[in-house]
Amino acid sequence: MPVPDPSDDPLSRERAHLTHSRAALRSMREDVESLDIRDVTANWVNAEVLSRQIEERVKALADLSHTPLFFGRLDYLHSPGADQAEGAEGERFYIGRRHVHDADGDPMVIDWRAPVSQPFYRASKKNPLDIALRRRFGYTGGDLTAYEDEHLSDPADSAGDAATSKLLQQEIERPRVGPMRDIVATIQPEQDEIVRSGLGGSVCVQGGPGTGKTAVGLHRVAYLLYAHRDRLARTGTLVIGPNASFLHYIEQVLPALGELEVKQATVDDLVAHVEVRGTDEAPAAVVKGDARMAEVLRRAVRSHVTMPVEPVMVVRGSRRWRVPAYELEVIVRELLDRDIRYGAAREALPQRIAHAVLVQMERSGEAPDDRVQDAVARNTAVKAAVKSLWPPVEPAKLVLRLLSDADFLATHAEGLLTEDEQKTILWARPVRSVKSAKWAAADAVLIDEATDLVQRTHSLGHVVLDEAQDLSPMQYRAVGRRCTTGSATVLGDLAQGTTPWATRSWEEALTHLGKGDAVVEELTAGFRVPTDVITYASRLLPHIAPGLTPVASVRENPGFFEVRPATAGDATTAATEVVAACEELLRNEGSVGLIAADARVPLLAEALTAAGLPHLGPGEETTLTTRLTLVPASLAKGLEYDYVVLDEPRAVVDGEPDERTGLRRLYVSLTRAVSGLIVTHAAPLPPQLAEGAGAL
Repeated sequence: MPVPDPSDDPLSRERAHLTHSRAALRSMREDVESLDIRDVTANWVNAEVLSRQIEERVKALADLSHTPLFFGRLDYLHSPGADQAEGAEGERFYIGRRHVHDADGDPMVIDWRAPVSQPFYRASKKNPLDIALRRRFGYTGGDLTAYEDEHLSDPADSAGDAATSKLLQQEIERPRVGPMRDIVATIQPEQDEIVRSGLGGSVCVQGGPGTGKTAVGLHRVAYLLYAHRDRLARTGTLVIGPNASFLHYIEQVLPALGELEVKQATVDDLVAHVEVRGTDEAPAAVVKGDARMAEVLRRAVRSHVTMPVEPVMVVRGSRRWRVPAYELEVIVRELLDRDIRYGAAREALPQRIAHAVLVQMERSGEAPDDRVQDAVARNTAVKAAVKSLWPPVEPAKLVLRLLSDADFLATHAEGLLTEDEQKTILWARPVRSVKSAKWAAADAVLIDEATDLVQRTHSLGHVVLDEAQDLSPMQYRAVGRRCTTGSATVLGDLAQGTTPWATRSWEEALTHLGKGDAVVEELTAGFRVPTDVITYASRLLPHIAPGLTPVASVRENPGFFEVRPATAGDATTAATEVVAACEELLRNEGSVGLIAADARVPLLAEALTAAGLPHLGPGEETTLTTRLTLVPASLAKGLEYDYVVLDEPRAVVDGEPDERTGLRRLYVSLTRAVSGLIVTHAAPLPPQLAEGAGAL
């Protein structure tokens, strides 16, 4: 890349490079759009596949007008090395969201995932990684407006510490409006280490609110697709979130990085074998979600196998071949001892019986081949024996029987579930059919387990599991089945577990997932939640997750924080004061979230409407005219807003089945604010929050 004239204005020079880079990207896209595939495809199927690939490539090369094409620059002291990139001494690289080259193939922007880009995130004054200068760029919309230099290899320059970067700090603290955005310009060294960890190993990230664990997981997917594209194109990737609102919130991050093929789902989506129309009481859901249910199901599935009492007589032409019952029993027991999938064993059984017949044929002087064995396996007598000894199992019907037949459940839960636990999960009334059953979410997970016992679940190359702390052991097993031959990135915060079956330790959770060897990393630097807010919320940690390291905010702006007792006692007046707090925060730039206990949402919705304040529901995208979202506390997890009004903390706690879960729900609700938080209350604050309140 040619070295510019140093007499030029640096900002003008960088703007010119941005203009040329955008033109080069446009040319790359036009080159793809102009491809003529009429003479290179053998048939219409190939043409359709290639056309779809070209369409996806065009989308990946889109120039997002309000997104910087590059956000940084690296000036190397020496060539990065032949194994990383071509170039001469003193080479310069612009770091961006995707690779851009000119008409000659020379790079104008380097993908942030490329090895040569790594020093942008890792280099420091103590370890400059052969970087002379790191330049960060500031943007307004898509226009380059500023730059900031760090002379990492100059001992006389004391400004080479990324923590002092004003542009970096501004980017971290920039108001959030709309869905979650990528963090490629602000990835920190400890985050980058996780993002670039290899595909072969699984990683668990424990991170408090605002530590960027979700962003790290999504950027790890993008990095793995860059480094192992061919492999993951064959095996697939999946991002699993807690609910549809959360998935909607994060859905634009990967496309902004040029990755369009990553699927997203909830755990409920994965196990949707039946329509979920019912709900469980917490005690029943806890038992159904317990890992012991896996063994109950395994016993129930294998109970369908019966030992033979009669021989199998195979007639071929004028001859009869008899396989005695004791030999059939040996075959059946061998298949049971192998402990393979029920369906696979059932498919193998006729071939085993046919092989026993072929052995007899060979002893009598015949020379049968594989075709004869296949014909014997399809023999009517053999098929009848298989149906009797190893009948087909329908997973949904099996679970239906377990939950509605007390004797059947007792037989297979003996020594695993107590009598009280069995009564807890048994349906009060018998159900006649799978379709008429009011399945609960935990039932669908049981059916998924039974389905896998019958037929192996397809495994993906990599799975990202976010908000993992809320999964039951059986849900972990359901996710683990989707990556048995692949790896996983597990993201969560033990302090934010708000289900009765919430994870107690990552060691236990990873064991259920089948990734007991995963490396557990902890993120403790808070980039999203202001200092005063996270300090206030951290008062709850000793009560909900003792032993966890509190998040330390690295934001320079302490944020706006205020606790406001209501001036009047009646609910209507208190709601009016909540509305006033929302109106106050809406005068600022950015999004506003009003978070309240689920039971209080209808009252607050009426108050907002009466005040003429338009508002959205969770997952709905904010606009310039509607920036207020009314959020039930049960759906707040994983979401963030520039400003938050938290209504009645006591009601949030009381809305849960027990105080510990309620305090965790409150911790989640308190930590959704990026710039400021107002806590309003008429009822007394929970004592865990009130402790030391006067010190604020």
